[in-house]
Amino acid sequence: MTTRDEGTAVARSAVAIEFDAVTKRYPVRGRTDPAPAVDSFAAVLPAGSLTVLLGSSGCGKTTLLRMVNRMVEPSSGRVLLDGHDVRDSDPVALRRSIGYVMQNAGLLPHRRVLDNIMLVPRLQGWDRAAAQDRAHELMDLLGLSGALASRYPHELSGGQAQRVGVARALAADPGVLLMDEPFGAVDPLVRRELQRELIRLQDELAKTIVFVTHDVDEALALGDEIIVLREGAQVAQRGTGSELLAAPADDFVARFLGVDDPHRALRLADVAGDRVVVDRSGRAVGRLEAAAVSA
Repeated sequence: MTTRDEGTAVARSAVAIEFDAVTKRYPVRGRTDPAPAVDSFAAVLPAGSLTVLLGSSGCGKTTLLRMVNRMVEPSSGRVLLDGHDVRDSDPVALRRSIGYVMQNAGLLPHRRVLDNIMLVPRLQGWDRAAAQDRAHELMDLLGLSGALASRYPHELSGGQAQRVGVARALAADPGVLLMDEPFGAVDPLVRRELQRELIRLQDELAKTIVFVTHDVDEALALGDEIIVLREGAQVAQRGTGSELLAAPADDFVARFLGVDDPHRALRLADVAGDRVVVDRSGRAVGRLEAAAVSA
């Protein structure tokens, strides 16, 4: 299993995110003191990093993500962007300044691809020509054919729709990009392709990305850093993928990551003269490159 631990150059537009002891309680009928969805979560996410919030359904990871753009207001605590409390910003202006990608792309069905990508720049007052140029630039960056510009969302494949969603989120050049299980609704092959595209984009753009997922392999592949969450957004462990796999903090983290699963324990085997990587069950999972062998 490869992990993404290497750093990237920080873009000038990237900003740091700080969660300062944030708690969120939702009202529950018949209860005066309901259990918090998020309980005193504190973390600083460095500018230009891709941080994965990893946890099971209902652990509070999406609630945390939505606090950044004020779609959820904390019951207590603060969220800071480069030291500025997000509550001091107009919520509409704040959301337009932050990229947001959701699982099903969230494209406007009555607007063509180009108009979907141009949406936020136009709302921010860009003239149409500049917004159009930016949309075409991002389509090219994301490998979207220009022929798709005039199509409607229902005419796109799942992978194309997600690429358009990412392009729209990047259109106004935000410093922060929020991604809420963005690849969860596409098939595994397309998902891996989109993950590779995101790594390439992050290497080039170095945005501050908060990525929510329950998929361990996805977290290991994408995260500069991973925060494993228990219920209530309690931090079970934080570190790079390599650090988590090498030294899980406790049984909860070990079980969640599946460190003892057969597909995590890899070894080399000789098959017809080639060095093949196999798991504990002997199932081939990859081929060792010559450079890796000589190393």
